[in-house]
Amino acid sequence: MQTNMRREIDEIPEVAARLLEQSAGELKRAGLALRQKDPSFLVTVARGSSDHAALFLKYAIELQAGRPVASLGPSLASIYKAPLKLDAAAAIAISQSGKSPDIVAMAEAATAAGAETIALTNTAGSPIAVACHHPLDICAGPEIAVAATKSYVNSIVAGLAILAEWTDDASLRSAVAALPGHFAKAITLDWQPLADDLGDAESLFVLGRGPALAIASEAALKFKETSGMHAEAYSAAEVLHGPVALVEKTFPVLALAARDAAESSVVDVADGLAAKGAFAYVTSDRAQSAKRLPYIKTGHPLTDALTLILPFYGFVESWSRARGLDPDAPVALKKVTETR
Repeated sequence: MQTNMRREIDEIPEVAARLLEQSAGELKRAGLALRQKDPSFLVTVARGSSDHAALFLKYAIELQAGRPVASLGPSLASIYKAPLKLDAAAAIAISQSGKSPDIVAMAEAATAAGAETIALTNTAGSPIAVACHHPLDICAGPEIAVAATKSYVNSIVAGLAILAEWTDDASLRSAVAALPGHFAKAITLDWQPLADDLGDAESLFVLGRGPALAIASEAALKFKETSGMHAEAYSAAEVLHGPVALVEKTFPVLALAARDAAESSVVDVADGLAAKGAFAYVTSDRAQSAKRLPYIKTGHPLTDALTLILPFYGFVESWSRARGLDPDAPVALKKVTETR
């Protein structure tokens, strides 16, 4: 029997296409608003998978627009009531449900503090949409499985589309438009060999750099959510500053490399860990010692990184079931978490 999670993974190409078609006007207007505002910096407001989408957009904006991006702790508004000076900034708030009180409070505070605010939400008319200047419906449709998949991907697609309009970058605009087709190919990729080496492992590292670090963060969360497996995401550079001490023979490592300037450094770390006896896998053809996993080439470094999450989602859903678990309903978790 097909799980809701698997069904929602398979919907990703369709919902991405729907977003780009149905929200095209809103995406363009948000991008033009950023161009007019010309913010000195940006801030993001999110938790969980949405925060990993925000991390992806942080790297994308810094690489593409040259503006620094910082993540705001929602408790700054909801608990500490801290006044912020954001008149020179823009803010992106991301929430599937759009109603977590602390996220909404921080979005409201950012708007009141003078930021140009954008909400990315899967719930039109939600409180976070009302709190921001530019409410964007990510058009992912109902997401029943507790673990977010299509809403995570569409949040990033929306952010990249806005970024392309903001910077008026034809290459990125074209790459975003081509994403539904690349997603359709990516969900067919087979990462089953990774499962063969995971065996009875109780912990693993997921590595990346730049935008792929955001994908690694999301992958580590999904291991925890769906499979009850301890997983930690690290920069492929940061892992060498201490955490590598835990990597012994047969320790599993998943290294996510995109076709960008960081690919060689990620591969070098994966190869080095494999040489120590780790079960190291990497999404690159450059690997010498680490085992290679298939990936999709999109022709743009940002969209290359994003497509890595699709074969992973398919893998982790299957891995969860193989462990006798239900990926649709992880123990002690619920779909909407409302924090204050």
